Amino acid sequence: MATKTVTPTRMVLNQLKGRLKTARRGHKLLKDKRDELMRQFMDVVKRNKELRTRVEDGLTAAFGALQVASSIMSPEMLEQALLYPRQSVELEMGYRNIMSVNVPKYRFKTQNTDPSEVYPYGFAQTSGELDDALDALSRVFQDMLELAEVEKTMQLLAEEIEKTRRRVNALEYVMIPELEGNIKYITMKLEENENATKVRLLKVKEMVLQDAHHYK
Repeated sequence: MATKTVTPTRMVLNQLKGRLKTARRGHKLLKDKRDELMRQFMDVVKRNKELRTRVEDGLTAAFGALQVASSIMSPEMLEQALLYPRQSVELEMGYRNIMSVNVPKYRFKTQNTDPSEVYPYGFAQTSGELDDALDALSRVFQDMLELAEVEKTMQLLAEEIEKTRRRVNALEYVMIPELEGNIKYITMKLEENENATKVRLLKVKEMVLQDAHHYK
């Protein structure tokens, strides 16, 4: 049964068949896109779990060492040692495309590649635990940056998956059944009209024969 008023003509029928063909092709493409997005999303989720564990372990080690250093050094000495950093970091941001979704790509570079530049103090009046804390923080920084990148990627992919899922459902449960119903309705009406035309032609033929042979 037609879900809305349609004109039961062959031209409309052909138009609806074309739209139905396009809708089915679009439905298949969107389903393939949704499935690939889900696969990519699960890979990102797995990477996120790995990075989160590494970041938590790294920060735990760094804060543990920092607590030990703060118990050995006076607060004033600790603050003075960390007051003026010697190293600066520049963050660069780009994008990469995952199934038409632009996700961020972060990269940082330091002003100086010398590893010793991470320590903004001399070693004479500081503890080795402070060195360990800064070293752990410098090593975990790259993982933290990648974790931020991965979590933003997860958010963007989840939003795109939801949008694609809604489009797939709209095609599968609304548009395609509606087109199929309209096509069925028009086909039925055209068959009824064709049968009615045949009946009228038979009546006309019978009337012509009656007139020709003068019989009832």
